[in-house]
Amino acid sequence: MGEKFIKKITILLVVLICAFFPSCNARIDGSLAADGSALISLNMALQPRMTALIRALAAAGGQADLVLDGQAITRSMAAAPGVATAAFRNTSPSAIEGQLRISRINEFLSVAGSNFITFEQGRSGGSCRINIVRENSPQMLELLSPEISDYLNALMAPIATGERLNKNEYLDLVASFYNRAICDEISSSRIRAFIDFPGTVTSVTGGTFSGRRAEFDIPLIDLLVLETALIYQVNWN
Repeated sequence: MGEKFIKKITILLVVLICAFFPSCNARIDGSLAADGSALISLNMALQPRMTALIRALAAAGGQADLVLDGQAITRSMAAAPGVATAAFRNTSPSAIEGQLRISRINEFLSVAGSNFITFEQGRSGGSCRINIVRENSPQMLELLSPEISDYLNALMAPIATGERLNKNEYLDLVASFYNRAICDEISSSRIRAFIDFPGTVTSVTGGTFSGRRAEFDIPLIDLLVLETALIYQVNWN
């Protein structure tokens, strides 16, 4: 999307002053093998107000009626570092489901020598560390999905823009374009992830665990703003 699209978005943000900021329901199920390969299943559906806003933005840019384009996301994810295959499909214009096979988890979404995920496996156990920081999140988003990156840029999310805002500042910015009810919607939105690991989990940073499974319940506002780095680490026997 070029300069013409960005100009149209600027106009639309004024026109859509009463529109609602997006939220979504997302669930991630995954399994990580001892060789560093992984299989991830994703189900994501945008809420009606988000759907209406993104559809308007897409229409202004001459895009298709799909709010989330499963085929476009498949193409971008398949080309991302460390990915073996990707296959996503639309279950509705604003919902997708599918799977991502990762051949080398250490290389997944790596940016300029900075690893998004660090994985180690030895004879006595292993560890996996996920580190999401504002400094490299825009580049990671481009690798994951330029389409989603464009929308988040238009919606002023620091994860895409790289701008240094705390959560209150970001919510105030959103409220100035929309209204305070939208901020409440953002604050209540969450992403849930359930990941199985090669051995019995012994400790988790940023989540809970039972047996081989770790569970994460991530507030969307934390991910959008990245006021502080989001660090998740799992250790197993």
